[in-house]
Amino acid sequence: MRLTNQAARLSTRAVSLPLLAGCTAALLLQPAPAATAVPLATGGGRTVSLRLPDGHGLAPRTTPPFDLLGLSWDGSPDALAGGTARVRTRDAATGRWSDWHTLEADTDDGPDHAPHGASAPLWTGRSDGVAVEVRPGPAGPPPGLRVELVDPGSAAPATAATRTMPAAPAEGDHRAPRPAIVTRAGWGADESLRDPGSEYTGPVREVFVHHTATATEYACADAPRVIRSIYQYHVRTSGWRDIGYNFLVDRCGTVYEGRAGGVGRPVHGAHTLGFNTDSTGVAAIGTYVDAAPPQPLLDGLAAIAAWKLGLADRPADGRTRLTSASDASRYPKGTVVDFDAVSGHRDAFRTECPGSALHARLPDLRAAAARLQTS
Repeated sequence: MRLTNQAARLSTRAVSLPLLAGCTAALLLQPAPAATAVPLATGGGRTVSLRLPDGHGLAPRTTPPFDLLGLSWDGSPDALAGGTARVRTRDAATGRWSDWHTLEADTDDGPDHAPHGASAPLWTGRSDGVAVEVRPGPAGPPPGLRVELVDPGSAAPATAATRTMPAAPAEGDHRAPRPAIVTRAGWGADESLRDPGSEYTGPVREVFVHHTATATEYACADAPRVIRSIYQYHVRTSGWRDIGYNFLVDRCGTVYEGRAGGVGRPVHGAHTLGFNTDSTGVAAIGTYVDAAPPQPLLDGLAAIAAWKLGLADRPADGRTRLTSASDASRYPKGTVVDFDAVSGHRDAFRTECPGSALHARLPDLRAAAARLQTS
């Protein structure tokens, strides 16, 4: 969920948890708690886990380098409900500490049944220090509370043939051309992380648009590193079987394969709580609350939406009825909801995602996708 400088590279992710009021601006330095590092098989990536012994915070400290972080805990995903959590990090290049950034409970993205609790990930850019403040909710500190620091490492080498799936022409009614898609090998996925095999749903009848709430002004060459960080966090920290999104699109319009299982197949994702069945989740890399999404990004989103819906002969400017699978979504479990065939995450869950600026462009995106299906 910011790459070019300190102000730009720190997350401006929309928050559901308010900023802590009346908290001290700094904490006394303390000995670091025991850290657990989980190395990855490919590219030298790893996740370092620092436990919060009293469940209330962690004083500023030096850490191994990382690019993304989040909180996780044992037990119920809503154990931090009613609480607040915020972090600050130290820039590895300048040594400067960031402002405090609030984390949000990550209950909107994800599988319909999460294995344990985790916050939304926060992209920090290259950092080597962290401080954490937590004010627990009425239930007290979540058990096993810890901050997870993600270093995505470098991508494993991939041949030109495996890096990108070329564009392909359209076939049949409502079918749009397949855009070129950077494969998992192309963005350097460590396939040893995820669960083997894949789960599938019925034909894709709905596309949910997200934003990753990460850096907006980034070099597109850095997008694979952002994707590897999100993938690592979703699997190692959140405990999901794979990255949650089915596809991702960068600001230059490049489309990336997300969850494994075949880009042309209806892979069951973990992106829109309650509505992961018969849908696909496409994430715009960046934060589009106030920042206008670039036209190439919108073009990439339209292209992948048109193609995926066309595989099931579904018009991109049509409507789709889906049944909620979770009371935690915007609609009680069992409710039949009539969506635009291309909708925003916020249409299915109480969240700011995909950001107001991007959500406002969805009518144009649907029209562009429909044109691709009829051209």
